[in-house]
Amino acid sequence: METKEKVLDTMKQAGTPLNAGKIAELSGLDRKEVDKAMAALKADGSIVSPVRCKWEPAK
Repeated sequence: METKEKVLDTMKQAGTPLNAGKIAELSGLDRKEVDKAMAALKADGSIVSPVRCKWEPAK
């Protein structure tokens, strides 16, 4: 599974906005990989930030 897909899947399973550290912890991915994937997901509008420093999949 691609890193971006794994990050999105982890967010969907959590059902609550998460920060990058929590995503890394839950998914087992390296924090740097999570940061890169989140930057790409932010750029293409796949994730949104409902509260400061926390992210969730876009509706």
